[in-house]
Amino acid sequence: MPPNTTASSGQKPGKSGRKKGRKARLFLIVLVLAIIGGIAFGAYWSVSTVRASFPQTKGSIKLDGLSGPVNVKRDGNGIPQVYASSDEDLFVAQGFVQAQDRFYEMDVRRHMTSGRLSEMFGKGQVKNDEFLRTLGWNRVAQKEYDTKLSASTKKYLQAYAKGVNAYLKGKDGKDISLEYAALGFSNDYTPQQWTPVDSVAWLKAMAWDLRGNMQDEIDRSLMTSRLGPKQIADLYPEYPYSRNKAIVQEGAYDSVTGTYARTGTASGASSTAGTGLTGNTEAPAGFQSQLSGLYDVLDKVPTAVGVNGNGIGSNSWVVSGSHTITGKPLLANDPHLSASLPSVWYQMGLHCTALSAKCQYDVAGYTFAGMPGVVIGHNQDIAWGMTNSGVDVTDLYLEKITGEGYEYDGKVRPFSTRKETIKVAGGASKTIVVRSTEDGMPLLSDRDDELVKVGKKATVDAGAPDRGDGYAIALRWTALDPGNSMDAVFEMDKASDWTEFRKASTSFDVPSQNLVYADTEGNIGYQLPGRIPTRAEGDDGSLPSPGWESKYRWTGYIKQSALPYEYNPKRGYIVTANQAVVDKDKYPYTLTTDWGYGTRSQRINDLIESKINGGGKISTDDMRQMQLDNSSEIAKLIVPKLLKIDVADPDVRQAQKLLEGWDYTQDSDSAAAAYFNATWRNILKLAFGNKLPKELRVKGQCLNVDRVDTTGPADADQKVRECGERDADQAQPDGGDRWFEVVRKIINDEKNDWWQLPKTRTQKATDTRDELFGRALRDARWELTAKLGKDIDTWSWGRLHRLFLKNQTLGTEGPRFLQYMLNRGPWKLGGGEATVNATGWNAAGGYGVVWVPSMRMVVNLGDLDKSKWINLSGASGHAYSAHYTDQTDLWAKGELLPWAFSDKAVDKRTSDTLVLEP
Repeated sequence: MPPNTTASSGQKPGKSGRKKGRKARLFLIVLVLAIIGGIAFGAYWSVSTVRASFPQTKGSIKLDGLSGPVNVKRDGNGIPQVYASSDEDLFVAQGFVQAQDRFYEMDVRRHMTSGRLSEMFGKGQVKNDEFLRTLGWNRVAQKEYDTKLSASTKKYLQAYAKGVNAYLKGKDGKDISLEYAALGFSNDYTPQQWTPVDSVAWLKAMAWDLRGNMQDEIDRSLMTSRLGPKQIADLYPEYPYSRNKAIVQEGAYDSVTGTYARTGTASGASSTAGTGLTGNTEAPAGFQSQLSGLYDVLDKVPTAVGVNGNGIGSNSWVVSGSHTITGKPLLANDPHLSASLPSVWYQMGLHCTALSAKCQYDVAGYTFAGMPGVVIGHNQDIAWGMTNSGVDVTDLYLEKITGEGYEYDGKVRPFSTRKETIKVAGGASKTIVVRSTEDGMPLLSDRDDELVKVGKKATVDAGAPDRGDGYAIALRWTALDPGNSMDAVFEMDKASDWTEFRKASTSFDVPSQNLVYADTEGNIGYQLPGRIPTRAEGDDGSLPSPGWESKYRWTGYIKQSALPYEYNPKRGYIVTANQAVVDKDKYPYTLTTDWGYGTRSQRINDLIESKINGGGKISTDDMRQMQLDNSSEIAKLIVPKLLKIDVADPDVRQAQKLLEGWDYTQDSDSAAAAYFNATWRNILKLAFGNKLPKELRVKGQCLNVDRVDTTGPADADQKVRECGERDADQAQPDGGDRWFEVVRKIINDEKNDWWQLPKTRTQKATDTRDELFGRALRDARWELTAKLGKDIDTWSWGRLHRLFLKNQTLGTEGPRFLQYMLNRGPWKLGGGEATVNATGWNAAGGYGVVWVPSMRMVVNLGDLDKSKWINLSGASGHAYSAHYTDQTDLWAKGELLPWAFSDKAVDKRTSDTLVLEP
């Protein structure tokens, strides 16, 4: 997904710059007037500029680099199916077609991954570029391309780049997209040639957003400024293995062979009780401020597919033919990612006219614009889906800086350094120095002055080295080592059975994903792939580690043969929805301490079992209906207790009665869902949110809190005004299923400390659960009265829970009229947080939708032409194209489009055919 950026350079212009700026401002003023007045100039701009970039989809085009003709068949939604007689021609055409629809998106993505956003959008992006250059995604991608990827993968990447560049040939910005036309008013940016490395680097952006528990690692440390070890443990409860089933339920790790086997002897889970700091559960004093500064830096980094690594989830499950109407497997997938316009996914098919050694692909599904191949989908033999595994592949290290080096096992080692020059549109270039440890860990703290200051003040235990010039923060992350994930994409696309699919998965280094499998022979399976680190005993990766001791460095990686998998389990289905991969008693390695808590996965398990136990067979539409399940599991736990509370206020009682007889479904038109979610939000705020440190609370929400002074004696009676510092969609408590589990643990302890609130000038103290719940009912009533009106008959969840699709560059910070042209919405949605229909919202920040099922698919292995799919937006990235958001209304209603695969079915649905000729 493109990042939040600004079109303004922010530099003070020279004489020529001022003249150009005046012309630009005059043009914008005239254009606004034209749009408002509907005069001819506005009509001219919209027709000549907007339509100039629309792709040719009929007739023929001569294309350099092809060995034979290629047919591009688009259906009524503009989804392309490409037919070629060689692999290279197939990927040349894929590059050309994706560039036709999405080149601006592709261009922004490559500028993000290479830390060059300032070249497009000016000095407002310099800080982002500095951080991205420090991570060095593009450098790692170049190393992968040079040293790791197979010859065939390089050939396909080169072919793809050739197709993109064939599209660019002879075009200037306005011929490519409306956004370039807009950018042309403020700078002279011209798109450059596409390279194979541009495609490889996108996998690094994906991996960053899906990186695991780094955010929890930071949050736990920040909490120590306000909360004690037991309180923090309360807020990060153990995964409920006995209630919410792990993905892999059969087989175990075999301690004799060192592999994961369908049947095996478990060696028992290893002890990982340590924190990776000093053997206790607290971060070093003063380190909280340093991590807060790091959070601010991380939060500003543009996202690729997620909400800066937070709240990322997905559903994918497969049911064997023994439980389906067709007698063959059904496979469903809906990845939960940030809402973007255009959608992060691009639907297409890649078909060889005849399968042979020269042409090996017959595959369709979802990919990313800018990357060849298909990431999720099916070929003629197998289908696969993905969900984020959440395994811990990142660690933060506190480094002792001494002179020009860092301390390691009592010696000073020199940093590896490199210079990076950042070019800035409309301004002067900036050069930075990137420092890394000898084992390749970049110093993130170098990118923020505040981190340097607080690093000098950080205190640690008595055994730590003297602070000297201060402490720094370094990052260890598997994606910063060159890998083979791009190989895996092409290998999976042509795999014909379970054995070939598993072999392909061994190349899927990062990001580590849950892979769900089915084939036309009736087999189903699951594989956890990825480069997953092992750590020293006592270090579970849950908190930052001291970098000055080698014992805290990673000790290696889990062998591929030791990673959990399942194949044709007896129960006849496999569910992945970000829950624990395997029971901790069946596996010796710590994969993470921060799984999703299994609320969605267990609901899907229950839905499947209910159908099976009722004697029914599951259909394609049953799978679709499961994807749309809106049931609130936390409501089932809390509502019975809310209804027992005696409410005196007649208006609050009127709202409370909405919950009587409610079936716990969060449909968009449900008043009960609106009131319950408002009550849940207020329960979280009162019981937990107001007790968290400011670094975790919503920006601008201020409280009077007890003074905390680490330099002198504490004065419990002294209050200070303290305001939250996080963006609304990142703050805590976010209301996800970790918080479900937190509340579940204490729900029957009516006098638990978390239910207790002090007396204030306007509120009585609360001592019990029901007193706090009663206050939440009242607060929710008046909050919704302010937002929706006093008449509860007009309330609905959809009025609160709305989706806006925004172009992630000029649609967020561009001129208002341009935002109007590029953005769409709102849509009133059902669903919710930790619900199968996962339209996520952050309870700390409000009710708006922050992440969504970014696509939905159901693959029918009995008849691939009866499969179904949908995208969040549409095939096109061109505003005002008929295919810009033509799937969104259907997506919002939970409908799916037919997914043609065979030649006959594709021809039947084809609306436009374009022939690409040599």
